[in-house]
Amino acid sequence: MTARTLASGVGLAALLASSGWAASAPPSTTASAPQACTEQASDACYQGFELPGQAGRMHFYASLAPQDEKAGGSGGPQTALLIMHGHPRDANRSFNAALDAARKAGRLDTTLVIAPLYQVASDKADRCRTKGTPAPEPGDALWTCSSWLAGKNSQAGAGRSPINAIAALDALIADIHQRWPSVRQITLAGFSAGGQMLQRSIGFAQKPPAGVSLRYVVADPGTWLYFDPMRPQPQRAGSDVDWAACSDAACSYRMQRPEESSCPGYDQWKYGTQALPSYLGSTADQARERYRQADIHYLEGALDNQAGKGTSYGALDKSCAAMLQGPFRRQRGEGYAAYVSQVLQPPRPQPLYTVPGCAHDVACVLPSDAARRALFGTTP
Repeated sequence: MTARTLASGVGLAALLASSGWAASAPPSTTASAPQACTEQASDACYQGFELPGQAGRMHFYASLAPQDEKAGGSGGPQTALLIMHGHPRDANRSFNAALDAARKAGRLDTTLVIAPLYQVASDKADRCRTKGTPAPEPGDALWTCSSWLAGKNSQAGAGRSPINAIAALDALIADIHQRWPSVRQITLAGFSAGGQMLQRSIGFAQKPPAGVSLRYVVADPGTWLYFDPMRPQPQRAGSDVDWAACSDAACSYRMQRPEESSCPGYDQWKYGTQALPSYLGSTADQARERYRQADIHYLEGALDNQAGKGTSYGALDKSCAAMLQGPFRRQRGEGYAAYVSQVLQPPRPQPLYTVPGCAHDVACVLPSDAARRALFGTTP
């Protein structure tokens, strides 16, 4: 089964069943996870599963052990919070931030926390490795530092078939449903590069398992996927202004279509839906409508609006296509929220929450009071 097949319009459950994956049982575990797994990431919390289509294995941190098969869908967690790591592939740090968020919301005892890791070969991971990140194991699916966040295929070889990063996330959702059948809602949150990958996946993801609803929280991504050639033009008092005037939510936005000649390719994937890779398996119109219908919330650090300390400005995409979206992450997020409201016009609001006192730090943004409504549907 190819990566292109995995991203086709066929239902996820059918794909997994045809690969033999859906019939496989979860690995044996103790009846309950070590208590430390609700405190911080550790080797004891690190689990793996086989991706479909002989694509290899993928690993993730989990706060709870899989449910006993005899329990069926009873007695386990009803909700799950899945956090996507950033470019440094800091799944351990992201897992800890999600635990902290659930703890501060009073939801830790009833929420399964998951943090997947997109693996990169050890000799190619110098630019995207965080202290404590587990090294890849034999048989793991492998991406590059930048390929996973664009939804690209894993690397073929050593008996592994390629699978695109979005299809791998679909498979993880199915694995969660298999191991924790009591879960009825999964909140998928992505921070920074994880936010980029998650936001791009929404329009191209497979439907979740029956009885499971998905909620998306996109936090501080470097760039956004637009569904047509329109881009935001900042304004103040009804007049166009430079982005420099918009550092503190001081601007409104109108949408305009930039001249292609001024920024060739600005509307191609991964910034737009022209020249979509075939492995995504959906048309631009299909992806746009799925995105419109999804339950999506946005988070931006209030201080992620300049090039100063704590903003990881050096890692920010400064290509022409990216700069058309704004100069910094917060401005890009505010411009995109205006685009959603004015152009996409989803049937339910897709709100943007600004997190006071936070720059570009998952440990600050995710556990914040401002993020609570987005993550858990509750007010501080």
